Formats: sequence, structure tokens, C-alpha cells
Amino acid sequence: MTRIIATLPALRDRISPGVDVLFVGINPGVRSALTGHHFAGFSNRFWKLLSESRLVPERITFEDDDRLPEWGFGVTNIIARATPGMDTLLPHEYVGGRKRLLAKIRKFRPRVVALVGVTVFRAIFPEHKGPVSTGLQAQTLGGSVVFVLPNTSGRNANFSYAEMLAAFRSLKRFVGAVNERASRRPTVLRRRRAVAGVQPSRSRVR
Repeated sequence: MTRIIATLPALRDRISPGVDVLFVGINPGVRSALTGHHFAGFSNRFWKLLSESRLVPERITFEDDDRLPEWGFGVTNIIARATPGMDTLLPHEYVGGRKRLLAKIRKFRPRVVALVGVTVFRAIFPEHKGPVSTGLQAQTLGGSVVFVLPNTSGRNANFSYAEMLAAFRSLKRFVGAVNERASRRPTVLRRRRAVAGVQPSRSRVR
């Protein structure tokens, strides 16, 4: 079993330019690495929650993770190495993973970084002391706001399914509010310029 895990293929990120929400897990499970798809564990409820919260408009499964960019979503992990659990992950892997994640965030500039699990939050912000609640956080990452979701693994006994669904629905409401503010900003800017007597700039063809 150890030999099989050591030779598992790397799990490819699903991130495209223009991503609104980047979902972040700790690291892939064995089945995710074997299938080549994120959150593929038999008991993982990520995809069901994504559908039932209406973050996506139809029912999808782990086999549809390539479609996430259609709805402005992306997915990655802090650590790329697949393991049966997170107990074998090493400190230096977290350090390197945090640096790589921050580089991805700075490259793709998502509006929201959604951490799938309180453990993910603690891995990214090891200096944080005290309890961690789900929802919007005071911390930011590379200019993106941070939102914590429950760990969707079937092993997570700290949250009921109803509580997980409520957290995902809260993310949907937050993303909707963020996108609405962003869509209004150009209109507000044009009005301010008009009041000030400033004409919008026009690019010149050379």
C-alpha cells in the first residue's frame, strides 16, 4: 500500500483566469489521486453541498470538476501529495504549500478564497490562536477575502450535514453580494467622473 501511495499521480488544479471563488483543501485523498478528480472520496459531500446550496445550477459530481470554471470557481490543495489521511503530512510540506498557494492567489486573483475545513485555515494561518468559526474571516490572502467552510469529508463529525449546507448557502449569499458590488462599481465611477466633469479616457490606435 505504501508503495502504491508513493507512486500516485499528482492531482491537477482546476483554476482559470477570472476565477471568483477558489476552493482550497489540505491535500488529495487516495481516491482523488487515482481518479484524477478533486473531493472524490466515497463519503465526501463537497459536490452534493455545492449543488444543494445552488452555488452551481445543476447536480454535479467529482467527475465534473473540470467544469468548475464555468461558474467562476476553481479548486486546489495546500499540499499536492496524496495520502489516506493528513497525519503523515510533514511540517515542511505545509510551509512550501502555503507559499505555492499564495503564488496561485496572486496569479489568478480570486475574489474569495474558500478554505474547506477549519484545519485548512489553521494550516494557512498557524499563528492564529483560539477558536475558528465558519464564514468570513478577518484575515486575507494576497488581497483575497477568506471564507471558511466545514470539512466535507464523511469523517467530519463536528458538523451535521444541515450545518454544512448552511455554511455553503452563506458562501453563496456572500459571493452574490460581492459580485453585485463589483458590477455596480464601474457605473458609480462613471457617475462620479460625470459630476466632476471628467470625460472617460479613450485608448488611441497607433
